[in-house]
Amino acid sequence: MLERIRIVLIGTSHPGNIGGTARAMHNMGLADLALVAPRCEPISADTVSRASGADHIVHAARQVATLEEAVADCTLVVGASARSRTLPWPMTTPRELAESLPAELADERARVALVFGREDSGLSNSELQRCHAHVNIPANPDFSSLNLATAVQVLAYECRLVWLAQQVGDTDDTPEAAAPTPHALANHQELERYFAHLERTLVAIGFHDPATPRQLMARLRRFTLRARPERMELNILRGILTATEQRTRCPKTDE
Repeated sequence: MLERIRIVLIGTSHPGNIGGTARAMHNMGLADLALVAPRCEPISADTVSRASGADHIVHAARQVATLEEAVADCTLVVGASARSRTLPWPMTTPRELAESLPAELADERARVALVFGREDSGLSNSELQRCHAHVNIPANPDFSSLNLATAVQVLAYECRLVWLAQQVGDTDDTPEAAAPTPHALANHQELERYFAHLERTLVAIGFHDPATPRQLMARLRRFTLRARPERMELNILRGILTATEQRTRCPKTDE
């Protein structure tokens, strides 16, 4: 289970936080790290020092330009945030998230990404809206700002607790966790292609005006991500969109 959980850091500005994240991951048995457009040199003396022997995770990390590239193959993307600043999104706690992972990862094709934002500003609204859900660490409201590596440590610890419980058979009360989904869930890349296709079609039929969006696409995105469509279901929806596009291009005839 743990090997299919990816930690994604976006726009990290301090190399020590990358090293600290690697240490937190290695402590809890995670190894898949992706760095999205870091604002510092990812591997430095500070990185290695803070990693304290876990710098191999940093050296093996994938560095990409966008969130989409980092999570393209993931079937569940969860963003660490207090909440969306413009539109409420499904919210979970670290424990609830971790307890859902055995069922989430029962299918060997599934991948989970836990996404963390910039030290100074967190995740943007656009990035948050590309996540199926948001996870909030219930810290002291009077001093709720957590160090990046500390936030990673909290989520990684909860994931490890659930993994350890699995090892000793403590998950017998959740038999659904052992049964893979009949059809693979759509991954992030497939969902993003669908959203682009959906917006293009809605514009073509005059239902959506990008100049006055009124959060239409954000709301449709939230609805779809909450539904967790399978790949086959998404293909059906895209087939409907294609047929709609074809009809809009057909010349009108008198009846």
